Amino acid sequence: MHIHILGICGTFMGGLAALAREAGHRVTGCDAGVYPPMSEQLRALGIELIEGYGADQLALKPDVFVVGNVVSRARLADGRPKFPLMEAILDAGARYTSGPQWLAEQVLAGRHVLAVAGTHGKTTTTSMLAWILDSAGLQPGFLVGGVPLNFGVSARLGAQAASQTRPLFVIEADEYDTAFFDKRSKFVHYRPRTAVLNNLEFDHADIFDDLAAIERQFQHLLRTVPPSGRVVANGLEESLARVLHAGCWSEVATFGAASSDFVADGPAHDFAVLRRGAPGGGGAPRVQWALGGVHNQLNALAAIAAAEHVGVPPAQACEALAHFQNVRRRMELRGTAGGVAVYDDFAHHPSAIRTTLDGLRQRLAPGARILAVFEPRSNTMKLGTMAAQLPWALQGADLSFCHTAGLDWDAAAALAPLGGRARTAADVDTLVTQVAAAARAGDQVVCMSNGSFGGIHGRLLQALGGR
Repeated sequence: MHIHILGICGTFMGGLAALAREAGHRVTGCDAGVYPPMSEQLRALGIELIEGYGADQLALKPDVFVVGNVVSRARLADGRPKFPLMEAILDAGARYTSGPQWLAEQVLAGRHVLAVAGTHGKTTTTSMLAWILDSAGLQPGFLVGGVPLNFGVSARLGAQAASQTRPLFVIEADEYDTAFFDKRSKFVHYRPRTAVLNNLEFDHADIFDDLAAIERQFQHLLRTVPPSGRVVANGLEESLARVLHAGCWSEVATFGAASSDFVADGPAHDFAVLRRGAPGGGGAPRVQWALGGVHNQLNALAAIAAAEHVGVPPAQACEALAHFQNVRRRMELRGTAGGVAVYDDFAHHPSAIRTTLDGLRQRLAPGARILAVFEPRSNTMKLGTMAAQLPWALQGADLSFCHTAGLDWDAAAALAPLGGRARTAADVDTLVTQVAAAARAGDQVVCMSNGSFGGIHGRLLQALGGR
């Protein structure tokens, strides 16, 4: 079929486009400010990209329009529709659907879906799980909201392995809503047989009133897991305990807590994986890898527990993780200049910021300095809902620099508890100047944003090299 995707440059919709193209469909798409890296990946696949949401695209007459959740019925200040193509689709009575629904019907049907949900770590854990299954020869398909370095692509269809009754598909399962016409969480469409609940905190303040509202969506996800399925849940999270208590009809495997089914013994970069009921000691399988941080240790346990459900023993999973290369934009070293290392990281929620900084701190020698450069860019952070948590999130940094453009709340006031350790700037140029002036040889600069951050990484490296 011919599908035309509205909002094609987002990580999810771009991955969907790649899967559709691989399956033999004709794919076209549009977005506002067609942008890399997804635009480059899609053009390399031969997918035609159109700038903007003009109503004239109705003339393409695809079999179906696939609508991303960036699209709405919003109006501009002058009363014109923000997405005229969507208005034209509705007027014409043309066929349209959401990305998650198209994926469920055209790709996931008939597969064993392994879905990774949670507030943090979805992309990394999904990538770990896909890599474990791939290393075991199970040829999984996957759709990840990032680019796993082991694969170099964010999505592929995969194939059916001889040992499996169904083809396997690993998907990052987002709790954000599906589309303007379908306010259910995306993951309700996926109907997993293996569901990972990695963690659960309040987020997405633009669509959820409180944590209880998000827990309700996670409970809806559990209702779709079959009795022969497995729910892999973080045993450290009270919120997930409430979700499970509200109803679970499948096997539950927990991880993380001392009493869990899967437990880590040792530091995050080199630890044994203990399986409840199995002998421990020197015979337990170990994960020895380049990653650090307790968050990645928990991500690994979740992936190991999920992989076991489709027949991969923990020892084999641990061996695969020894060769796991992480994901782009997850503590990705972008370069070193003037003796200063500059990293790019996707952290944007306060808990994720704190976890990222804590993980880096554990790897550094005593006395090494961390400079945190961050952009409150997510919808939740722009609303200022979590502004009071920022001093706590940034405690692990020696100096913090906040980009304040587009905020309706006073970032300087929110960061006041940090005193002289925090600075703000309304534009990226000023931010770069501030960081370059403060940095000294041996410092680690971590740039954190869920967007491109104005190309700050390259600009910082240039400024640091030119001092």
